[in-house]
Parts: sequence; C-alpha cells; structure tokens
Amino acid sequence: MEKEGLRTRLKDSPRLKRLLDCLIMNQRDARPRWYIRLIAPLYQHRGRGSKIYASVRMDTPPYRRFTIGKRSVVESYSCINNAVGDVIIGDHTRIGLHNTVIGPVTFGSHVNLAQGIVVTALNHNFENPKLRIDEQGVSTQPVTIGDDVWIGANAVILPGVAIGSHVVVAAGAVVTKDVPSHTLVAGVPAKVIKSI
Repeated sequence: MEKEGLRTRLKDSPRLKRLLDCLIMNQRDARPRWYIRLIAPLYQHRGRGSKIYASVRMDTPPYRRFTIGKRSVVESYSCINNAVGDVIIGDHTRIGLHNTVIGPVTFGSHVNLAQGIVVTALNHNFENPKLRIDEQGVSTQPVTIGDDVWIGANAVILPGVAIGSHVVVAAGAVVTKDVPSHTLVAGVPAKVIKSI
C-alpha cells in the first residue's frame, strides 16, 4: 500500500491511528519506543559524510521525514523532533550544541546554529478556558531557514517564521516574524538592524 493511501486510511480510522501511535511512541515519555529508535537508521535519510552525535535525542518516528544533507552535523545534547512535522537539514549545515528543533522545519545549506538555540514550529493550543491546555492539542506552522544563515547562541525561532538567505540572527534574539535576505536581526522581538 502506498504512503498516501495509508495516511488516508489512518485519518479515517482514529482508533487504528491511536493504536499505531501507541505502538510507535511512548506516550509518557513523548518519544519513539526503544525498538523504533533501533531501526531509525533504516528510515532516516543521512547524506554522505553527515554526523549525528550519540548524545543527540532523536525523536524521529517513521511517519514523518527526517533528512540530513551531506557533510552536515547535529552536535551533542541536541534534540531533533519530527513527531508533528518533517525536519529537513540541508548540506554543510551545523546544528550546534544543545539545540532543540521541532518540525516542520526546513534548513537550507551552509546554515550554522550556535549553542542553546530553539527552532520550533509547534505551539500548544490554549484558547478554550473550559479545557486544560494539555487537552487542547497542538498546532504547527512551518519554519523555513534559507541558505548561508548564522544563528547566534540562545536565539529562539518561533512557528511560521521564514528566514531568508545570507542572514545573521544575533545571540538571544527571539524571531517572531519573517526575516528578509541579506539582513542582521537582533532583539526581543527581533528587528532588522542593518543590511549585509
């Protein structure tokens, strides 16, 4: 059965979807079960010369895509999560120490992330005051980061943001809106400081 046919069948059968999700994801720990993590190299796409350090937490269930391009690196103590959306990392890209990436996120090529950065396309819903927040589910808005981007330490990139090419995001910036190409942004919320 092709992938789209399987996805349609799962959408039409919530019970089957819940069962499959329980078999793949540890509901308490919110990460793939140990036997799924063992076979992850079989369904992840890793480019030639890429490296993911052993201490990286790879929350990458097989029902979403995870791709890392050639000669790209995910450094120690980072967390990559594609449970709610694909994570695509281009060529020659470095995800620095202790970064968190929650999909759907697409990184271009020659992107460098310093340490302690959060790139998230996920938000928890909270609009209904009659329900607990953990009962309201989540929503996603894709994040796109262009080619030749440098993101400084402890920056936060929020859902729905598109960052152009040849951009510098200053350390500690909180990016809430799209960033045009050839700019330096800084601050909370991040604003264009100058063209580069």
